[in-house]
Order: sequence, then structure tokens, then C-alpha cells
Amino acid sequence: MQALDELARDWRAAKSAVVLTGAGLSTASGIPDFRSPGGRWERYQPVPIQDFLASAPAREEYWRYKGETWDRIRNAKPNAAHRALAELAGANRLDLLVTQNVDGLHERSGLDPVRLVNIHGSDAAVVCMDCGAREPREVAQRLFEAGTAVPSCACGGPWKPATISFGQSLVAEDLERAMQCAARCDLFVAVGTSLVVGPINGMFDVAARAGARTAILTASETPYDAMADYKFEEPVEELLPRLVRKVVEA
Repeated sequence: MQALDELARDWRAAKSAVVLTGAGLSTASGIPDFRSPGGRWERYQPVPIQDFLASAPAREEYWRYKGETWDRIRNAKPNAAHRALAELAGANRLDLLVTQNVDGLHERSGLDPVRLVNIHGSDAAVVCMDCGAREPREVAQRLFEAGTAVPSCACGGPWKPATISFGQSLVAEDLERAMQCAARCDLFVAVGTSLVVGPINGMFDVAARAGARTAILTASETPYDAMADYKFEEPVEELLPRLVRKVVEA
């Protein structure tokens, strides 16, 4: 409790707070994470972008995973952790939230999209890998559910959910914004992320080296635990609402 009070004090004092979220934030909404037992990678192995572009069987494998998991993502609801972060942003206590998640739950929680960077893209849209057209996910999902193994655009190119696949570059402007905000923040908080996926995990180093206070709120171990000023392992859907009350209502 004392450590939580101290983190809340630092949050209130911060002129700029930046948050990075990962898959552990959404498990309480019924979306499994990737690496833990029962996680998504026990049933599906990721398809690198190079394989998706070069191989019809790889595109079919990719869509089996994406097509079958979309219902769970589409029907998921923001949990108390998502809502707590949206409340912090609404109280002007959160400058930028960078998420590794592609489930859209931050948007559905009421978080101001101006303060949000979806660094790994979004499952809620699809992009044609030939002509670059972009459409809502349902345009391709209807084709998949009707029996099309790999939904395609009117131009004939394959649709792909607008997420960043393995081997695919991040959007340069998004990465630059995330790193710049980390470099000038007073407080950096990692929530529900194992901090092993680069280059976005570098936000921690950038913030710490610039003198920011740092906190990690996740049940798993991370490479940065020994460097963090605070480490909490409680479920974030329980911890964050308590923290927000201490920050906003003090």
C-alpha cells in the first residue's frame, strides 16, 4: 500500500506521464495473451509478413487464426484497467498511451484517440496488400465466414488485418512519437507487458535514461524489473482502479 501511495504521489507530481500497455491488460476481458500457458501461441504460430506475401498456404494459415479469433475480440468489453487509464487521460493525467494490443479496447473504453498510439496496428480494419485500400474488418470477415479461405480486395489482392506482422516495419511516425514522448516524460508506466518485444520496449530505457520515474505493473518478470522504481504484480484490473482513485481524487 505504501508503494502504491508513493507511485500515486509521483503521478500527481508528473508534468508528463506516458503509459505502455500489453496483452496482460486485456486478459480480464477474455482475450488470452500470447506466451503464457493456454496463450494464443500454443494453438497458432505467427506467420511472418514475408511468408504471407509469398505463400498461399501461409495466407490461409494466417486467416484461420485471425478469422477464428475475431469474434472473441469483437465481442470483448473493456475491463476496469482500460477504464481506469481512460479516466486518467480524461483527468489530464496521461499524455500518451502506447499500446501493443490490437483489440481496440482502449478506444472502446472512451480513451481520447488523440492520446493513443496503436503501435502494432488494429484488428478492426483490413488493408489490401496489393493496392493498399483500407476497409473495416467486416468487409473481409464476411467473406471468410462465408467460406473464403483468404478474403481478397476488389483488385484481387489479399486482405490482411491492419496489424503489424512479424517482419513488418512499424509505422515510423508512431514509433517516433512514442520515443519522443518517452524521452520527455516525468513518469513512464508499463502495464500488462513483458517488455520483451522490440523496438517499443526501448521506451523504458529512453524514459529511464532521461530521468523519468518508472513503474512496471505486470504479473510476469521483465528484463527491466531491477531498473524500475516500482514493480507491482497484482492483477492490473484490480490495481489500476485503486491507483487512479489515489491520483485523481487526492
